[in-house]
Amino acid sequence: MAKRLTYFILAGLVLGIVVGWALNAALHGGTPAGDAQLKTVAGYFSILTQVFLHLIKMIIAPLVLSTLIVGIAHMGDTSALGRVGVRAFAWFVSASLVSLTLGLILVRTFKPGVDLHLVAAGAADAKVDRTAFTLEKFVTHIFPESMVSALASNDILQIVVFSIFVGVAITAVGEPARPLVRALEALAKVVLQVTDYVMRFAPVAVFAAVTASIAERGPSILKTYGYFMGSFYAGLVLLWVLLIGACFLIVGRRTGLLVRYIRDPIVLAFSTASSEAAFPRTLEALERFGVPPRIASFVLPLGYSFNLDGSMMYMTFASIFIAEAYGVHLSLTQEILMLLTLMVTSKGVAGVPRASLVVITATLSQFSIPEAGILLVLAVDHFLDMGRSATNVVGNAVASTVVARWEGALEPPAPIDVEPPHAPSHRPPLPAGAEERA
Repeated sequence: MAKRLTYFILAGLVLGIVVGWALNAALHGGTPAGDAQLKTVAGYFSILTQVFLHLIKMIIAPLVLSTLIVGIAHMGDTSALGRVGVRAFAWFVSASLVSLTLGLILVRTFKPGVDLHLVAAGAADAKVDRTAFTLEKFVTHIFPESMVSALASNDILQIVVFSIFVGVAITAVGEPARPLVRALEALAKVVLQVTDYVMRFAPVAVFAAVTASIAERGPSILKTYGYFMGSFYAGLVLLWVLLIGACFLIVGRRTGLLVRYIRDPIVLAFSTASSEAAFPRTLEALERFGVPPRIASFVLPLGYSFNLDGSMMYMTFASIFIAEAYGVHLSLTQEILMLLTLMVTSKGVAGVPRASLVVITATLSQFSIPEAGILLVLAVDHFLDMGRSATNVVGNAVASTVVARWEGALEPPAPIDVEPPHAPSHRPPLPAGAEERA
């Protein structure tokens, strides 16, 4: 089923390009009347995409909550939890710095914006709330006021914080908490089965998303920004090489299998331009690859808040591209300060719509770069989002695998073409030490 789904998703992607191109030509895109019709048609196709993304978001909160709590509970003690957490964050910080720095080096090498010679014409309304990223709001937002509110808003970072508290408490309580652990394991099994049903709709959603984008904006959008997009995708390829190469140095030859196991979530993230859409499949693929559920269920949700490698490279790339387009010169000191600013403000915004654009807009004003420049990348943001979403999946899969290797807990892989397990049935019982503490 997994292999067939990948082929169906790719077919939906190709068919969406063909149908979108045909619609744009048939309805005379580029004329006022044609553009109005195309916008209406694209809206109809987008309904299917929105339905699929809503179904995915329906799954995220209960899946993160159940898998993360159970994963922490099976750590056995708080020292193991702390050790895994420190190792995960060490990798996250290192990968973030590499992603941001690589983006800066490449955009300065390719210089995709220097020939535009734009002049700022005033502030642009990019529909982005920059006030959401003050230091006070960022720090206080990490800690939920209400579990129900965090779950209802699908705020992954707040759900992670709440789950950590509950998981640690379960570990401390021991035996009396075992019924709760079993209930959460059952919840995870049910949610993963629901995920299987939802994923069957993915090829249709992919077809609709690509058709809507090509039909409304026309194939020329790919040519107009071709150099910018090509430069960025070249950077993503290089980032993939660095991430997988680092994984090879730590994990060994088995790294070659990892890409095969996460092929399905990579394609899904790329075609839907959504890292969230690939989260359930990535979790299943890592478990099949041999990453223990207690580690995968802990590191992967953290990665979705703190380890968005593709998004961070895009933020640097787009910010410098806009500066070049308006002839704004930044010193090396300013560029380093921009990297650090992006590194901090990018954390915890995975659940914000157009999160990368929000962070970029918040950064532009700090360096006297015209905010109107955000409109330059807005037109092709969907196509760039496809690449950075797929890269986020690769980065988080590598992070989970590396942490498992550092823990000495990497298990033999399951056959790649078997159906993924929908239950954490192979998880061990609570350790004796946890029961004795009760």
